[in-house]
Order: sequence, then C-alpha cells, then structure tokens
Amino acid sequence: MQLPFPIAEQDAETEEFGRKLFAGPVDFLKGVVAMSGLPPDDRIEVCFAGRSNVGKSSLINALTGRKAIARASNTPGRTQEINFFTMGEERYLVDLPGYGFANAPVAVVDKWQRLLKSYLSGRANLRRAFVLIDSRHGVKAVDAEILALLDRSAVTFQVVMTKADKVKPAELEKTLDNVRKALSKHPAAFPELVVTSSEKGDGIATLRAIIATLV
Repeated sequence: MQLPFPIAEQDAETEEFGRKLFAGPVDFLKGVVAMSGLPPDDRIEVCFAGRSNVGKSSLINALTGRKAIARASNTPGRTQEINFFTMGEERYLVDLPGYGFANAPVAVVDKWQRLLKSYLSGRANLRRAFVLIDSRHGVKAVDAEILALLDRSAVTFQVVMTKADKVKPAELEKTLDNVRKALSKHPAAFPELVVTSSEKGDGIATLRAIIATLV
C-alpha cells in the first residue's frame, strides 16, 4: 500500500534536465518591499517559503550551485523582502521573507505578512510554492498558518523537508508521519514530499527536476 504523500522520485533523464536548467544563468533581479515593485508576471515562477532559520537560503544556494546567491544567516528574519532571481529568460525563482520571527517588531512582522498574503493571492504565474519544514521539528503552528494561507490563495504547495542529515532515520520517519497527517487537511498540498540536505546534497537533484518540469 502506497503511503499518502510519498517521497518524490525523478528518473535520470528528468534529473539531467533539472541539472542543465540550474547550471545555466541564475541572477539576482531585485528585492521587493511592496506589490508595486513586483516584476512583470511574464514567466513561470516558483517561490520558497519557510519559517526563519529553516535553511531556506542554504537550500537555494545548493539548488543553484552558488555559495551566496541567497544570503545565509543565523539571524532569524534577515530576509525582509521578496527576492526575485531570474533563471535564464523563462523562469523566476522567488525567495519569500521568513516567517515566525519572534524578535522582529510587531509592525515589521505585520507589514511582511501583508506583503506575503498579497503576493500569494495575486500572482497568476506562480506555479508552485515550496514550503520548507525542518526535519528536526516537523510542522509547527506558524507553518500551519502559511499552509492555510496557501489553501485560501489556491496556490499549489509542496513540502520540502530540510536538514534531513541532522536527524536519525527513525526520527525522520516519525517526523514524516506527522507531516503527512498535517498535510492531509490541506487541499492545496501537492501529494509528494521532497527530503533534502543542503550540506550533503540529498534531494537537490529531485527538487531541481521538479522545478524544471513545471509548465
């Protein structure tokens, strides 16, 4: 019997397609702090969302094969704007502000959340949101909020487990079970999980292939 939300797999040909895409030019375009600053929605777009310190910058750096295209920082909430990267002429890769930052001023958090909601509900060319979940912690209350927002915005999202190398296999399986239960309540959830380690490179080829085949 197949598990709900199985771990995604791609064949060698599709992985090669993904490798070639990410081996091409990936460039920072702009940081956006208001909807008026968004670039034209004239190409396929994917975005990455995750609570602060989930490993989002490290994952984007691993995907693109660039060491610092997304600034990795140990300071939660450092990414305070929507950062757009171009992938050749046909795709945008979008790094959303981290959420769940306890130390940021309330007014700042409120502004970021409003921008996030506006972006997710108003971007017609957004093909998929990748929601990063820490393999050590599973779905937290603050993650559940963003998943509900994606449901309401009718944006298909796929969960990407990060830092899988930081937990033992048995612990990872327990976390995956909990994630699957949480996702069963979300109609916008894509029915496959991606398990990654930015340090070890696990799951990176699979995620590249998924992004490359979105049309």
